[in-house]
Amino acid sequence: MQLAGKNIVAALGPQSSGIAHVISHVMNELHVPLLSFATDPTLSSLQYSYFLRAITSDYYQMYAIADLVEYFGWREVVAIFVDDDYGRNGISVLGDALAPKRAKISYKAAFPPGAARSDIDSLLVGVNLLESRVFVVHVNPDSGLTIFSVAKRLGMMSSGYVWIATDWLPSVLDSSASIDPDTADLLQGVVALRHYTPDSDLKTRFSSRWGNIKNKETTKFNSYAPYAYDSVWMLARALDSFFNGGGTVSFSDDPRLRDQNGSALRLTSLQIFDQGPKLLQILTEMNFTGLTGKVQFDSEKNLITPAFDILNIGGTGSRRIGYWSNYSGLSTVPPETLYSKPPNTSNSNQHLYSVIWPGETTTKPRGWVFPNNGKPLQIAVPYRVTYPDFVTKDNGPLGARGFCIDVFEAAVELLPYPVPHQYILYGDGRRNPSFGNLVNDVAQMKYDAAVGDVTITTNRTRMVDFTQPYMESGLVVVAPVKETKSSPWSFLMPFTWQMWAVTGIFFLFVGSVVWILEHRMNTEFRGPPRQQLVTVFWFSFSTMFFAHRENTVSTLGRLVLILWLFVVLIINSSYTASLTSILTVQQLSSGIRGIDTLITSSDPIGIQDGSFAYNYLIHELNIAESRIRIMKTQDDYVKALQQGPGGGGVAAIVDELPYVQLFLANTKCQFSIVGREFTRSGWGFAFQRDSPLAVDLSTAILQLSENGDLQRIHDKWLSRDGCSGQSNPIDESRLSLKSFWGLFLICGIACSIALVIFFCRVLLQYSRYSAEGEQRDIEEDEPARPSRRSLRAPSFKDIIDFVDKKEAEIKDMLRRKSGDSKRHPSQGSDGQSS
Repeated sequence: MQLAGKNIVAALGPQSSGIAHVISHVMNELHVPLLSFATDPTLSSLQYSYFLRAITSDYYQMYAIADLVEYFGWREVVAIFVDDDYGRNGISVLGDALAPKRAKISYKAAFPPGAARSDIDSLLVGVNLLESRVFVVHVNPDSGLTIFSVAKRLGMMSSGYVWIATDWLPSVLDSSASIDPDTADLLQGVVALRHYTPDSDLKTRFSSRWGNIKNKETTKFNSYAPYAYDSVWMLARALDSFFNGGGTVSFSDDPRLRDQNGSALRLTSLQIFDQGPKLLQILTEMNFTGLTGKVQFDSEKNLITPAFDILNIGGTGSRRIGYWSNYSGLSTVPPETLYSKPPNTSNSNQHLYSVIWPGETTTKPRGWVFPNNGKPLQIAVPYRVTYPDFVTKDNGPLGARGFCIDVFEAAVELLPYPVPHQYILYGDGRRNPSFGNLVNDVAQMKYDAAVGDVTITTNRTRMVDFTQPYMESGLVVVAPVKETKSSPWSFLMPFTWQMWAVTGIFFLFVGSVVWILEHRMNTEFRGPPRQQLVTVFWFSFSTMFFAHRENTVSTLGRLVLILWLFVVLIINSSYTASLTSILTVQQLSSGIRGIDTLITSSDPIGIQDGSFAYNYLIHELNIAESRIRIMKTQDDYVKALQQGPGGGGVAAIVDELPYVQLFLANTKCQFSIVGREFTRSGWGFAFQRDSPLAVDLSTAILQLSENGDLQRIHDKWLSRDGCSGQSNPIDESRLSLKSFWGLFLICGIACSIALVIFFCRVLLQYSRYSAEGEQRDIEEDEPARPSRRSLRAPSFKDIIDFVDKKEAEIKDMLRRKSGDSKRHPSQGSDGQSS
């Protein structure tokens, strides 16, 4: 306040965020531009119009840490910070930055500024009992090293721990010529961020001049020094531009500092800088290259191109493992080389060099352990009434038993760390609990997990994390069926009536085509009309058994016959296989054919108590709620199915396949599955969102599946004599036209092409035959009637007679007519000469 009363035109500093808030308010009232090195992200030009941040904001630093957490695949971090504006506001931004990456701050460990070592000791003892092993340290330099000293004594700098420090740590280390060995020993494996300044000649010359300065407090300068240097030059350039532009310095009293009578108050020494807006505009328009690179403000009065070095402390120093910038994220090349390329912050484009973690290991820490606070994992287990083989209450030490419990215990045994857990029964034991409510309670953190026959659905995956499915499932329809006796007309069942009709038509069609193609040259296809008709029918149907005795002599006839015999071979083989299946498989029938017929009917439908099928049928399949009947026990299943819709029961039951398979086995296959499985899902173990256990247990479940243990557990609890899966084997074994239309199409096309070729050939012969006949008639009529030509149009009967003639006769007639036409001209010329 004393400095503000000396009529200042600009201010540099402070670095403290708390003081910066106070000073910013005063400078804003006096219209004095403030170039501050405070990194508190809540300090903004929106609140303080004369505030200009001369260093990169912690807003970007926290987003850099969030990118680091995502890069290494961690989901939770513990924030250790000083409880002031600087610490609280920075950690608040970190939480916002982690949220889109499905990560979070699991615990905020705050301590007051200047806290005693005993307070820090108590704080770290508490966080060491937590699950997360990733610690972000955002404190002031005066207490930062104490944290690592206490952590070292508590064994928290060993393998499995991750420590990420903000820019305060490199600022402390860079201020000394070398790191003290005792200090370096405290920081082995720590990852830290430092404000990035590109290498340049200006920076090299500045370092040389700094080394020549005598009696300086520090032998080296930290990352804040180049920003302070550039800020002084920025203000000098701005003032030079201000005065060169004709600016003058003048001040005036603030009317708000006078009382109601116009008398000056005690703060009359604080005067407003009249030219403050002009100087502020000049500062915001500054654009030059300094020690920190390009110096320029964006629209929010923050420096452009924020970037950080990513450091890994080890040995007696630190090494750079990469860079971070808001333009390209994590990279191993300097940010300024990427500014000329299109921005790319995709996960595949994020790179860092290897890190040496605490404990001198290069293996990435898992980032979490089971909390060492004596509290086991609270696992909710559905207290089932129906199908207790899957999961139910037990009087043993676990408190629960069943297939699902054994799978979970076997998976836990495969984990490389112990998982203390406790089963808590969910439900009253009189009816099945609601599995939707069970998942909701896990999402609301009433339980740590849910182990049981929990179906993985889309809505549930939005609330909790599921493991890899350990049991395949899906909804099926169960209906009462009755055995049907063998019919004397069973031989007709392999084909549908459409298939029989098309097959019979093609037999006659192919027989007719072969007769047309063979009739002119094959004596076996000639004779009286009645005999030829019998021949067509005999030849057509005898090909079914390859028993035709007529030989084919024409090329087109043989081609058609070969293709047709191939079709017949396929049809015969399919018919035999289908008939065998129909006669050997038990024949069951039901009025319900599957979910489609169930939807279109109005009959009641049974579902298991607590099943997700209730909501699925109503909301997804639009089945009226009044049709739904809740089945609480297996006896209810049997009774409702036996009574049927007419006797107060149900037409069918919709349930998940594992339950249905067990139900059918328990009821000695009195009922059967009809239709196909119409949903696909599975059972998994549910955990709270972003729980690392879900991932590790998924890997364990896959191992159980690969080594056969999962199948052995299944056989232990659920192995029963199976039942026939479908109730309509006849319908499924029947062959329809859609399975053979391709063969019929090929055969039909071949027959059509053969007929076209045949008739073209016949028409060509007939045109030659009729043309030569007309020419001969004209020559014979010319001597008697020289002025008249007799032309007679061919009749349909003539064409049919011509087609009915043998091929040999046609060829012989054409040869004779051709010879006669050659002799007639020669005779005419001889008569004239005589």
